[in-house]
Amino acid sequence: MAVQLVAVAVALWVLAWVLGKTWVIVLPVLLAVIVCTVLWPPVRWLRSKGLPPAAAVLAVLVMAVGVIAGVVSAVAPAIVNQSGELAEQATAGIVQVRDWLGGPPLNISEAQLNSAVEAINDTLNSSSAQIASGLFTGVGAATSALVTLFTTIVVTFFLLKDGPQFVPWLRRAVGRPAASHVAELLERVWSTLGGFIRTQALVSLVDAVLIGIGLVILGVPLAYALAIITFIGGFVPIVGAFVAGGLAVLVALVANGPVNALIVLGIILAVQQFEGNVLQPWLQSKSMKLHAVLVLLAVTLGATAFGVIGAFLAVPVAAALAVVLRYYDEQVSLQATEADDPDHDDPESAGTVFQEEKAE
Repeated sequence: MAVQLVAVAVALWVLAWVLGKTWVIVLPVLLAVIVCTVLWPPVRWLRSKGLPPAAAVLAVLVMAVGVIAGVVSAVAPAIVNQSGELAEQATAGIVQVRDWLGGPPLNISEAQLNSAVEAINDTLNSSSAQIASGLFTGVGAATSALVTLFTTIVVTFFLLKDGPQFVPWLRRAVGRPAASHVAELLERVWSTLGGFIRTQALVSLVDAVLIGIGLVILGVPLAYALAIITFIGGFVPIVGAFVAGGLAVLVALVANGPVNALIVLGIILAVQQFEGNVLQPWLQSKSMKLHAVLVLLAVTLGATAFGVIGAFLAVPVAAALAVVLRYYDEQVSLQATEADDPDHDDPESAGTVFQEEKAE
């Protein structure tokens, strides 16, 4: 038993090492597979109407880019039209904060405020090397993100174009008797990933609607734009919700004052608590057949190990592993049943083999 545990631990360590070395390749592939679960239904429909695979994929990709561009064009005018007003209000807000700091109960003098500003400037000047290093690091991260995005788009194109040929090729490469098991596992994992994307979209939509209604009622500028940003941010766990919520509170603070901003903050916290503790775990546990506690633990582990990307990929990866374990348990139970009853025939397995032979 001890030898088996050591072997499993070594295997996990080797897997983690290989994953770390090949992460630059693995990440675009994982993202492309998730994107394909969203884009495959329209691609399949276009192909069923007689459109060539490459043309169908290009049409859907162009449509997806058009949708994203449409959302951006819908948000941009409101931001441009109200940016000047918000800038003026921000300046007035800074003056108010300075007056508040100079009045009771703090009674900070103007000399003390100027001294604090000078101290901040001195700190920034002394840390210029670190800031420059961080800037170049940020530029490198942005470049890496662009490369990952481009690779993801290319991999998505070929997966959508040649994806239907992958399973038959894999069947021939694996051979019997593993071919039917691999095909069944891929089908189940694909269905699970599709459920994850649909659930995430539903959760983000609920967040955007509830927060958007609150912003409209409170008269916060850019309410519709902030609601759209909230919906988009819902697909980026942790950071997306934090940035979208912080932006809404900042706009409310600048435009309507601190009381309004506190109310907006309360609405956002309430909605996020409802999402994180009730809606998301419940829906994802239903769509992925995972317990809510496992969903929360997977997100925490993924965020701790790989940051934002890890938090985003943690749940679908955990669900895929759960699919594999459940299928393994089914096969063990089936073999145990056949061992107890040699004359037992599994109609599901027979049907799978028949469909496989028919496909071939």
